[in-house]
Parts: sequence; structure tokens; C-alpha cells
Amino acid sequence: MSIAYHNRSPIEGSPYPRHASVADLAAWADVLVLTLPGGAATRHIVSSDELAALGPNGFLVNIARGSVVDTAALIAALRHGRIGGAALDVFSQQPLPADHPYFGFDNVILTPHLAGITDESMMRMGVGAVEQTLQVLRGDLPANLRNLEALDAYRKRFPA
Repeated sequence: MSIAYHNRSPIEGSPYPRHASVADLAAWADVLVLTLPGGAATRHIVSSDELAALGPNGFLVNIARGSVVDTAALIAALRHGRIGGAALDVFSQQPLPADHPYFGFDNVILTPHLAGITDESMMRMGVGAVEQTLQVLRGDLPANLRNLEALDAYRKRFPA
């Protein structure tokens, strides 16, 4: 399998030599896998243009965030056979209502935001939660504290 990727800029030392825009990837790929963060910069990064470029034999896999795909455009592409299918682990509306159009397609696989869950990942999450709890109980700062403006309020709530 040939693999290419999109990032805002090429990743130094990436094992995948091909860096391309999302539009170019959609035109090139048989399977377009989305693994990017949500947010304003990535909202609807896959819309009708990218789905058209993917083509009737292409498949979309979204394990990122529901907002990165234009849902209406995806439903239209599926309905009119403009893409081969989709595997969706995330949705713009969660949970999906029972009457959502995705449920009516034979070429769509739906999972409830668990594609990345393995025995190993669950163990890492559990161990990490315990380690962070012990760290805080020792009076240390949490490893993932990012809002340093809240440090004084944090120290008042959890004195060392």
C-alpha cells in the first residue's frame, strides 16, 4: 500500500515520503483516513469537492472529529454514488438520532467513537489516571496542566 499524508507542513523524518494537500490526497487515494483535530481550521476540511475527487470507488474513514466532514455533502455523495462508502467513528451530531440517513446506507460502517480503543489503550488510560492522581496527592502539578493562569486558583484548591 502506498501511503501519503497531509499536515500544515511536511513532517521532518516522516516515514511517508508523500506530503500533499487534502484535495490532492482525495484525488490520489483509494481510502482517505481522517485523523486530525477538530476546530475552526479543520471544520469541513472534507466537503463536496474532496468527496467528488475521492470518486465512486473511494472510501472515507473518519476517526477524527465529526466536524471535519461536511455531513450534508457526505450524505449527498453516498446517496448519488459519488463515493464508494464510508466508515465513521465520529459524527457532527452525537449520538446519531435513530432516523439519521447514515443508517440507511449499505456501504457505511458506523461505530460509536471507539475505533482507537484497544486493551492496551484502556490499560494506558487507567494507569495514567492513577499516576496523575498520585502525582497530585504528592503535591506535584499535573503533567498536562496547560492553563498556567489558573495555577494560583489550583494551588488554593489543592495546597501542596
